[in-house]
Amino acid sequence: MFKIGDIVINNKVVLAPMAGITSFGYRKFMSQFGPGYVVTEMISDMGLIYGNKETLSYIKFEKSRLPTCVQLFGSSPENMKKAVQISESLNPNIDFFDVNMGCPVNKVIKTGAGSALMKNPKLCGDIVRAMKEVTNKPITVKIRLGFDMNHLTFMEVINEVTKAGASLVAIHPRTTKEMYGGQPHWDLVKDLRNKMSIPLVVSGNINTVEDAVNALKITGADAVMAARGAVGKPYLIKNINNYFEGKDVELTSLVEQANLCKELARNLIDEKGEAIAMRVFRGIARLSGELSTYDDLNSIINDYIEENLN
Repeated sequence: MFKIGDIVINNKVVLAPMAGITSFGYRKFMSQFGPGYVVTEMISDMGLIYGNKETLSYIKFEKSRLPTCVQLFGSSPENMKKAVQISESLNPNIDFFDVNMGCPVNKVIKTGAGSALMKNPKLCGDIVRAMKEVTNKPITVKIRLGFDMNHLTFMEVINEVTKAGASLVAIHPRTTKEMYGGQPHWDLVKDLRNKMSIPLVVSGNINTVEDAVNALKITGADAVMAARGAVGKPYLIKNINNYFEGKDVELTSLVEQANLCKELARNLIDEKGEAIAMRVFRGIARLSGELSTYDDLNSIINDYIEENLN
């Protein structure tokens, strides 16, 4: 158990923010597997300020039984402050905010946001400080090791955001330049939690229960963040929790997996409409070929079950 401000988190795994994936429908589906909290897709501060229709839709979600974090990205303390104010005016169901200081994608870092912020630890602190001026809700940050291996600024950033009042740090132990390639540098974050006064969450290649156990053992972190490793494998989250609760790993049958696929599809359809939902679902389920309706999906799944159970 650990706390984000006054919010109690009761387990060892949380659901990471993923662009194009962690919409309300996906988060609602994943909540049954027991993440400690869930995070929205990253949301542009300027998109909120300019009233972009798609950006505003990310903010307008229903109350969840799990704590829901809104992740914002930007590089200006004043604009991030405005983004918090707009978010809270649009949705009272936000439990806390996260600042994306870890995205390595060029269209984000070229604006000075995402992991480009790792170049300027003081600015990282200034952003957290500015956001806290306009909200009583906790502020967390998600970071990387640094911009490249010659500029490993993560401890400086952690110190700055902690002084500014951040309630938690999540770290992905790669640099911006490494993107998502190679192995995370777990050796560089060994015993990191012992050097911090606020909770720590770690992410990066958490694809199995063993990956989660090892990451927590090395870093001493309070929790791991399940991202792509849980896409298509939602029971990973439940089984990480089961391990730490001394319970057996749960296996799913083919029929159970098929029913989960259908449930996720229905959630996305309720949220986005059938055409957009099926496009999103293709990416999540890693399906190719024709899939434009729920009936298409139903036929594909039923045919697959029939072929593999007979």
